[in-house]
Amino acid sequence: MRTKTCLFIVLIAICFADLTAQQSETQLAYINRYKDIAVREMDRAGIPASIKLAQGILESNSGQSVLARRANNHFGIKCGANWEGGTVYREDDDYDANGKLIKSCFRSYKNSDASYIAHSEFLRDPRKAFRYGFLFRLDPRDYRRWAHGLKQAGYATSPTYPEKLISIIERYELFRYDDATSVDVDTPADIVASGILDNNDVRYVVANDGETLEDIARRVNISVRNLINYNEELKDAQQNVDRGEWVYLQPKRNSYRGRDRYHTVVAGESLFDISQKYGVKLSKLFKRNRLSSGQEPAVGERIKLRGGKVKDRPKLQQEVEEEPAVISDDAPTLPNGEIDFDEPIEEEDTVPAPTPSPAPPANPVIVQPEAPAGGDQPEVPIIIIDPNSEPAPPPSTEPTQPTNPAPAPPSNTDPAPVITPGQPPAPTPPPPSSGDGPVYHTVVGGETLYGISRRYNTTVDQLKALNGLTTNTIQAGMQLRVQ
Repeated sequence: MRTKTCLFIVLIAICFADLTAQQSETQLAYINRYKDIAVREMDRAGIPASIKLAQGILESNSGQSVLARRANNHFGIKCGANWEGGTVYREDDDYDANGKLIKSCFRSYKNSDASYIAHSEFLRDPRKAFRYGFLFRLDPRDYRRWAHGLKQAGYATSPTYPEKLISIIERYELFRYDDATSVDVDTPADIVASGILDNNDVRYVVANDGETLEDIARRVNISVRNLINYNEELKDAQQNVDRGEWVYLQPKRNSYRGRDRYHTVVAGESLFDISQKYGVKLSKLFKRNRLSSGQEPAVGERIKLRGGKVKDRPKLQQEVEEEPAVISDDAPTLPNGEIDFDEPIEEEDTVPAPTPSPAPPANPVIVQPEAPAGGDQPEVPIIIIDPNSEPAPPPSTEPTQPTNPAPAPPSNTDPAPVITPGQPPAPTPPPPSSGDGPVYHTVVGGETLYGISRRYNTTVDQLKALNGLTTNTIQAGMQLRVQ
């Protein structure tokens, strides 16, 4: 009898070990399939790749759940009042007035990558800022605090939800992906060599000097007809394409998938230029902003990039006699320059009143970047304001003659603020430019374009444009122009 009992126990142990091995293989396959989109979303939205992968494994049972297979929903996100896409109904935790379990409405996506993108937008939705906003002030490499923060925000009801996420992250060392960039894992060598880039999840190439549309079609192995269909201003195979113009290799998106909802028109910019910049179909921009083909918005007007139609169309160029003040479209920020998710955001179609820019300080500000753990302090400090620049004069109602005042003697009560290595930055707004020159930042180990953009209250796209970058890859010691 004892022998039979021992054999039974051994058999159970073997079956359990086999089941565990199969589960590990399934989870590893899931990680290999979705690590690229997780890292790309980390670069774009600021959510740690380790957290996103662990949540995907846990919520979708490594892609094996009914929701994942039938609806491409890997994060168990329910429909909500504003969801207009596909739906799937499953019993979960919703009850009727009589306490009877009823089926819940879950979102259905066209593909799994769309689910990963929607998960980012769900967490950083301004309407949910009171719940999830604080997460984006955490260190993006601190997966433990993110795991506990998700539980604190009410993302899941399980009391052991943080421990489950942390266990998955540490079992498969998913924290390694938090130090990656989208180029590290998302762009194969052949794509880099061919010059194929990505914008708003749409691939494109940059035209070389003297290239025709036919030349580009031959270079990327795509038919001329398709390129004409994907690019509104390309009409003929022999058409010369301007050097530096973006030629999309796929249909542009119906809306912008990034954080920005609006774009403020600058001088010399057309609606087509905005379509190219954000990878959004020109026809959709016309429709969403209640404009007709050929109409161009005036400088300073806001163009809606995603969502429903605006209530009133923007003013047209011929309707504005003089250039209006440019309306700020920046997200609300805290004194230290981080995004303030707790501050109320205006209604979707309400244009905020322009705010005057603060006058630059009279004293020079020198910021030295913090050294990475175990690293050396960079030798070159970042000069934020030119010491030789003149401070802006105070507002006056009477005209004044320009003067050249003698430099003021050093003051013991008002020294130039300096941030030294290891010292956390003071809670002040991002340093303003003196107006006499560009502002640069020296990259230290572990920094990303996303982190630098938040520090200087700008965007990743603006940083890439200022520095001629075509990828998100940066290295320690690089000097980046930030203003």
